Amino acid sequence: MEELAREAGITVRTLRFYRERRLIPPPRREGRIAWYDDTHLARLRTISALLERGHTLNGIAELAEAFDQGRDVGDLLGLGAPTEETPVRLTPEALADHFGDQATPENLSAALDLGYLATDGGEIVHISRRLLDVSAALVREGIPLADILATGRQVRTHAEALATLFTDLILNHPDHTPEDLERLRPLAKSVAEAELSMALDRRLRQQALADTPDRSPQPQDMGPGSSDT
Repeated sequence: MEELAREAGITVRTLRFYRERRLIPPPRREGRIAWYDDTHLARLRTISALLERGHTLNGIAELAEAFDQGRDVGDLLGLGAPTEETPVRLTPEALADHFGDQATPENLSAALDLGYLATDGGEIVHISRRLLDVSAALVREGIPLADILATGRQVRTHAEALATLFTDLILNHPDHTPEDLERLRPLAKSVAEAELSMALDRRLRQQALADTPDRSPQPQDMGPGSSDT
C-alpha cells in the first residue's frame, strides 16, 4: 500500500479512504500480503485527473462503479464475428477530452448499457470509431450527450429491424447461405443509406416550406383600385 501510494503521489491515508469508498478494486491477496498492480495505479491516476477537472468524489465513485460493471470486451466487440467497425481504446482522460463535462456518470452508464463502451483493465474501449467521432461532433454542435445516447437507442431499434428485413430477404431463398449474407451486406448498407438520404431530403423540403412566410395575396397587394367586392 505504501509503494502504491508513493507511485500515485498520494498519502497512505488517502489511499485507505479510496479503498473504503470502493473507488479502487481490492488488492490480490496471498496470505497476509496484499498485492497491487498497474490497474490500481491507473485507477488512482484517473481519480486524480478527474478531481483536477472538478469532479466530486461521489461522481467519481459512480464512474468507478460503471467501469467495474462493464461487460466483457470480447463479448461486447464480438471478437471473432464479422464486423466493419474499428474499436477504439481510450483512457478516461481521453474520453473526457472528447466529451468534456458531458462525460458524466449517468451518460457513461447509459453508454455502457448500450454497449458503446466497455472496460479492459485501466482502459475504456469504444465499440466504433465512427460512432465515437460522430457523437463527439454532435456534442461540439451543442447537442447534449444524453439526447444523443437516447437517440442512438432508437436508431438501434430501427437498424435491427432493417437488418432483419435484409437477412430474411436473402436467407428465405433456399439457394442462399449466411456466407451470401456477408457477401451482400454492402448492398443492404447502400439501400439503407439511399433511403435515409431521400428521407432527409423530404424533411429538409418540409422544413423549408414550414419556414417560408405565407405570401398569399392580401387585399393591399392587389394593386390600385382593388376592392373586396
